Amino acid sequence: MTDTGCDDRALEDIEAAHASGGVARREATIVRGQGARIFDQQGMSYIDLSAGHGWAGLGHAHPAVTQAIREQAEKLVCLTESAFNDQRALWLSELTALLQLELGSTGRGPLTRVNISNSGSEAIEAAIKLARLFTGRSEIVSFRRGFHGRTLGALSATARQTFRQPFEPLVPGFSHLPYNDLAALAVGITERTAAVIVEVVQGEGGVHIARPEFAQALRDACDRAGALLVIDEIQTGLGRTGRWFASQHFDLAPDILALGKTLGGGVPMGATIWREALGTIPAGSHGSTFGGGPLACAASRAVLEVIREEDLPQRAARLGRLLLERLAGSDARVVRQVRGLGLMLGVELRTKVTPILRRLMQRGVWALPAGMNVLRLLPPLTISESELDNAVTAVEEVLRDA
Repeated sequence: MTDTGCDDRALEDIEAAHASGGVARREATIVRGQGARIFDQQGMSYIDLSAGHGWAGLGHAHPAVTQAIREQAEKLVCLTESAFNDQRALWLSELTALLQLELGSTGRGPLTRVNISNSGSEAIEAAIKLARLFTGRSEIVSFRRGFHGRTLGALSATARQTFRQPFEPLVPGFSHLPYNDLAALAVGITERTAAVIVEVVQGEGGVHIARPEFAQALRDACDRAGALLVIDEIQTGLGRTGRWFASQHFDLAPDILALGKTLGGGVPMGATIWREALGTIPAGSHGSTFGGGPLACAASRAVLEVIREEDLPQRAARLGRLLLERLAGSDARVVRQVRGLGLMLGVELRTKVTPILRRLMQRGVWALPAGMNVLRLLPPLTISESELDNAVTAVEEVLRDA
């Protein structure tokens, strides 16, 4: 048992007394993580099929990331971008080289300009500002069921009314088209559109995947209208779907790319990357006190190195195929559909997902919802095959007994 000086109930009471209330909590006090497992204060172990809501692509306390954080913390934790920095320069070089290697064959010019922030929501905020700046237009198009963050701009791009309604009116100039609807693109993307923001796999919205013909029509529609295509890879990026970037499954070239979650290895980090041909932005027009800090850049360098050296995208593709095939045989009385790419899967249920999540916790498995009736599975890309097998066995048994 970890000695915190308080038992679980006391700690939960403290949080409940002072927390905003904006985030629903489970009845567990998590104090440690290691690999694909998280542990509560009593020592109960859970296989983490949520990857910490997606950020723990390398699992918890990965030794390479932990070492990079420890070493950098002893040198320099924070430095604004008003001065040059060694870790930031090296990270920018390594990230843009990766993008050129993985996405450079699209013929649209390299993604070389980067704004560094602290989260995926901030990455989307920057993308919205950049699109309006570069095009001189104001209208932004996104898609129903999409989720892009909770700050006002990112929330304006998010269609789900549950998230939006308490904070309206939101930022003007946003519209939401039906996903995978080719006809809607022709009328919804016009010469007034600055940018179209899309997830090619909608995570929070239920793990819905773009159809190949929709992805191509989306790129074509943006080109015809002179609009910029912003691909939100905050949850899908860096190996999650079996490729470095989910857009690679569709040969879909972004003008602006948004990254987050796995990027910092647990250290808050987001990035907005755009094509060189779009140019730079005026000094002082956008920035962040903590964005691009040496600690985050050092952690991210370790993340990128581990993903590359261990070929985690390929591993995610292999394990994801096995997982999809296995869950596809689930009882049709309970499961309507299983869908996903790589280690990003959604199990659409014929019942509400919350009771399933509770029963999984009792079995030592921590998973996520994606709406009211979708069980979302995002295991760390480093999860052992035995841990994944044990977790999926628990999922199968819980679904069978539902």
